[in-house]
Amino acid sequence: MSVPQLENLGDLDGRRVLLRADFNVPMRDGVIADDLRIRAALPTIEWLQQRGALVTACTHLGRPKGAPDPAYSVAPVRARLAELAPGVELLENLRFNPGETACDPAFVAELIAGQDCYVNDAFGASHRAHASIIGPPRHLPSAAGRLMAREVEVLLPLRSEPRRPFVVILGGAKVSDKLGVIEALLGVADRLIIGGGMCFTFLAAQGHPVGASLLEKDQIETCRRLLESGAITIPHDITALSPEGKIGDPEAGGEVRQMGANIPDGWMGLDIGPGTAAEFLDIIAEARTIFWNGPMGVFEDPRFAAGTRTVAEAMAETRGFTVVGGGDSAAALVQFGLQNEVDHVSTGGGASLELLELGDLPGLEALRGAPNA
Repeated sequence: MSVPQLENLGDLDGRRVLLRADFNVPMRDGVIADDLRIRAALPTIEWLQQRGALVTACTHLGRPKGAPDPAYSVAPVRARLAELAPGVELLENLRFNPGETACDPAFVAELIAGQDCYVNDAFGASHRAHASIIGPPRHLPSAAGRLMAREVEVLLPLRSEPRRPFVVILGGAKVSDKLGVIEALLGVADRLIIGGGMCFTFLAAQGHPVGASLLEKDQIETCRRLLESGAITIPHDITALSPEGKIGDPEAGGEVRQMGANIPDGWMGLDIGPGTAAEFLDIIAEARTIFWNGPMGVFEDPRFAAGTRTVAEAMAETRGFTVVGGGDSAAALVQFGLQNEVDHVSTGGGASLELLELGDLPGLEALRGAPNA
């Protein structure tokens, strides 16, 4: 799939470029906790400025409800951007205007007024058909930024030409959230590993009692059908918390126990067990390509971090090509100090999954339809 690149924009000297970035940085008490997403856009910004472009950036931040909200002001982002990339203007939070999520043509017109070109470097938002994502390419010469282009370059070949064996590791809470990507990747991957809260619906589909663990009863039959493929590996032992325990609070009491796949009433499975972690490690070690999205347990609680840590360390140590699909998996890599030990960490968890599932995103489709495409 080809999308216009920065080089396709032609002479940019003195031209105004609207840059859709993803500066949705984590904030704590009004202070940026991690400026990685701002720094990730610098190669694109620097390329544009070196060619004389006048750059106006725009981004969303958090989830304001279509109206100005001081808690979601981009002022801290604007200040940091001014330090890293002087001369770049930053518009106020796109989601302060209800026209952003509604893809209102009037808001699109407001965004592109006075602009000569458009660049989309917000991969993490490009699975959403919002005004700033799909609107400008209908009117302006457009291109993918360097970050966007790299995401496509890495992720799309996983669908079509992965080096084999190709192993996919999926975790997180709900089967229903990842059903589409499971269905799509079963036809591509050699082995699909399931962990996290979603594994308990698969265990229930095998007839195991899951106690108080996360369970989507309406997905049990679907999981049973998926298991018939023979390509899915699920846990055979679990780390669980007794009924009186509290997640995230080791001081609250409660017993933590490793057990088999049958979980007693009231107990909650919160991580894969050590035997399963060792099995997953062996599968990862033999793979040539590995894609990981979703933790194996509640890794923020140290009592239930071992499974996720084992997968993260296996990803760091394997000789295969490793891709992490953003979100909580990327956060886990940072927690364990391994973020620089994998080949590619995606900037968009949801976007990476949708691209793998469907092979396209609204943002990419829009770029292909731009006047210069």
